[in-house]
Amino acid sequence: MDYAQKRGHAAMLLFSFLVAGSFSLGSLVANMVEPAAINAFRFLIAIVVISTFVIFSPNINKTDVKRLLHAPWRFIIMGGLFAIYFILMFEGLKTSSPISSSIVFTLIPIMSAGFGYFILGQFITKRMVLALLIAFAGALWVIFKADFGALLAFNIGQGEQIFFIGCVAHAIYIPITRKFNWGEKPIISTLGMLIWGCFFLTLVGFNDIINTDWSNLPPIFWFSLFYIAIFASATTFFLIQFATLALPSAKVMAYTYLTPCWVILWEVSFGKAWPPSIVFVGVIATLIALMLLLKNEHQKI
Repeated sequence: MDYAQKRGHAAMLLFSFLVAGSFSLGSLVANMVEPAAINAFRFLIAIVVISTFVIFSPNINKTDVKRLLHAPWRFIIMGGLFAIYFILMFEGLKTSSPISSSIVFTLIPIMSAGFGYFILGQFITKRMVLALLIAFAGALWVIFKADFGALLAFNIGQGEQIFFIGCVAHAIYIPITRKFNWGEKPIISTLGMLIWGCFFLTLVGFNDIINTDWSNLPPIFWFSLFYIAIFASATTFFLIQFATLALPSAKVMAYTYLTPCWVILWEVSFGKAWPPSIVFVGVIATLIALMLLLKNEHQKI
């Protein structure tokens, strides 16, 4: 494994932790503001953060920034896909729990592998198939707290169905990011996607934005919003852009299998009880699967 791939894996490890926080915090504020409005706001904050970095970074010049105007339709598509994902995520969180949403989220690696094949011609190896299956089983074990009765009784409600459509958009975004990168630095591609994503979100949620009483929202809303905007948006968008250039789509999104594990830690930090110790069997299985994904091999299935 070369240095770029190691950094790609490290980026997605951080990604999984930051995304988990958006489920826990997002569920707290999902019913306070309409999805398009809150996401337009978060994209705007993320644009300010990324733009500030671009302006003051010594490694980015005017030529890099001008690439935003080179075939902008690429960023329009990317921004549109992520706008769809986030609108449907928050719409789904209105009626589904963070844990239920994380179940749906774990379907993204499998879908990304399929879209990676059709869009980029990326083949998935036997080792990767085994790793994805182990990780998926481990994630379900964690999500349902080793309770097979809960697994069998799991009800796919309207919120989960809505979020699933958003996850399809997210899964398409992963290989599209690599296909549409024509030499731009990841931070520039991220900025382009954010600009157009914000445009679509503002367009869709304009009435909700102007009709929201922003001044009377509680402190937890603003804390959640800034976390989601800076850490679960600006930072994770960059991490995905960065990792996608070094790793296959299936490996990039395989780290989402850690999301339920991180969600447990986030929920515990909010005062909820630790799950039974047997649940950590699933955590171990997920870690084993990720270790399998660290190995490079070229055998196709």
